Amino acid sequence: MKIDGESTAGATGVPVAAEAVRPFSVTHGDVWRITLPMTLAFLTTPLLGLTDTAVVGRSGDAIALGGLVVGAQIFDIVFSTFNFLRSGTTGLTAQAVGEENEREIQAVFYRAIILALGIGLVMVAAERLLVWLGLLAIAPSAGVAAATSTYVFVRMFSAPMALANYAILGHVLGRGQGVMGLLLQAIINGTNIIASVALGLWLGWGIFGVALGTVLGETMGMAAGLVAVMTGFRGSTRPSLARIFDRAAFLRMLSVNRDIMIRSFCLLGAFTLFTRWSAGFGPVTLAANGILMNLFLVGGFFLDGVATAAEQLIGRSIGARWRPAFDRTLQLTTLWSFVFAGFLAVVFFVTGDAIVAFLTTDEAVREAAATFLPWAALTPVAGTLAFLMDGVYIGATWSSTMRNMMLASAALFAALALLVMPALANHGLWLAMEFFLAVRGFTLLAALPARRDAAFAARARS
Repeated sequence: MKIDGESTAGATGVPVAAEAVRPFSVTHGDVWRITLPMTLAFLTTPLLGLTDTAVVGRSGDAIALGGLVVGAQIFDIVFSTFNFLRSGTTGLTAQAVGEENEREIQAVFYRAIILALGIGLVMVAAERLLVWLGLLAIAPSAGVAAATSTYVFVRMFSAPMALANYAILGHVLGRGQGVMGLLLQAIINGTNIIASVALGLWLGWGIFGVALGTVLGETMGMAAGLVAVMTGFRGSTRPSLARIFDRAAFLRMLSVNRDIMIRSFCLLGAFTLFTRWSAGFGPVTLAANGILMNLFLVGGFFLDGVATAAEQLIGRSIGARWRPAFDRTLQLTTLWSFVFAGFLAVVFFVTGDAIVAFLTTDEAVREAAATFLPWAALTPVAGTLAFLMDGVYIGATWSSTMRNMMLASAALFAALALLVMPALANHGLWLAMEFFLAVRGFTLLAALPARRDAAFAARARS
């Protein structure tokens, strides 16, 4: 049976009638066993950017620093495009875990690794094209463009390993191994930081050394991840090549990943419009909005931890065909998401001015940021359901609904912003952003009961 074009068959592709119900309970501890380590893992990510900036910045070469900033932006866009390799793998793996189907767990992993390495190799081959497109979009000076080209050329060799690490992390999280996910991220980021400092600063290789450090970090992470994952596989349940390359299974993975990629493009597009329209209010407002959006991004690291727990537990409940676990997961993750969001909102309200003062010495920017700080402080609350529902829908692999609601929400954001900005200026832009975050969450929540009821009713009839 299909719902909105998505099969209700299990992760194995076997009709649901051939599957058994596998009850299991969900507790606060189950949520926190994934939430806590993954929140810590996500929080290590900003350290990379700070380290790379500090290493190149200490060289005193403003052109090299500009090249790093532009190059990092190119990779942020490219790699965020393929982040579906992580989330799509998590949902499919979690459902196979719920089915207690070790053979399919391995098959999903191998499909994801093959897809990741294939895309990564294409990216390496297309390096010159990607650099040209990035420089065309950003249009830096000739010196910065040259530094960017050096950085991207070296770092692009990490693409196959970086995308493989997405697949590995997706597999680990799909199995509910949050601590393993944290350890792998620590290896990647730790090696990256140490190598960037050693090569870029101590050996004086500058931006070349920083880029090479990223390559070494991703390579070490992939090696450690492959060893950790594959040594845990049982030989008796090793899937055949025919099963790994099963056409229907591969098409399902590609379909889920395609929808998540479209959703990511829309999200990126909304944030790009926010930045573009911010620039229309002048450089001071642009800088203030940029600083304040960092508060939202930091809050996102906390909310992503709970959403990751939802991905695994929701996916497992779908695979196990056990609705009580689905409902309990939704209840607990909603509770903890709003606890996190409320805590973050209070922290941002109280400490926001101090954070802004630390990030900039420009008094005009500080004053502008103080004016719009309440909007930024509310973003975790407005976006709570959006983050959580993404986790639920990714775990259930209801990717087409997630894609459709994102398309609708992004269109409403643009329409509202254009409607209210003439009268409310930057306040209107922030109002539209809060609306975008909230409406995305509530539309997904509104669609959830029908998707859940249909999915479990189909399983009950079998």
